[in-house]
Amino acid sequence: MVKQQGGFTLIELVLVIVILGILAATALPRFSSLSQNACQAAVSGLGGAIRSAAAIAHATQLATNTASGGVLGVVTMDGVTVQLQNGYPTFVGLGNALTDTTGFVLEGLGYAAACGGTKTAAACGVQYTASGANGAFPLVSVTSTGC
Repeated sequence: MVKQQGGFTLIELVLVIVILGILAATALPRFSSLSQNACQAAVSGLGGAIRSAAAIAHATQLATNTASGGVLGVVTMDGVTVQLQNGYPTFVGLGNALTDTTGFVLEGLGYAAACGGTKTAAACGVQYTASGANGAFPLVSVTSTGC
């Protein structure tokens, strides 16, 4: 009785490798920009966090009836002192209001993304302009084109 061995032929193995190569070549460009997209999403997330922190600090100022106008006011958020001017956080106060800025470096009056090497806040980051004398909401500029 002759025992017949089972298995794949060399041609079948080569065809499978070629098909996997073609699939990888078409799928790879689709996933290559994930790190750039993640960096852009992180910058957008920090912009939202800064807007929320400013709004919460302003609401706390209104609720506690702390001095507003050009006078520097102070509110306490989660046990941290936040400096206010015109009812909204100063840049220094904003830094106290934010609990986590991991992945960003402080640059001037903004936070620059540190993903894939440190960028500038103007190219890939968030810039904060405190409220003016009119008491308008602070300007939060999110730029992610250079990420």
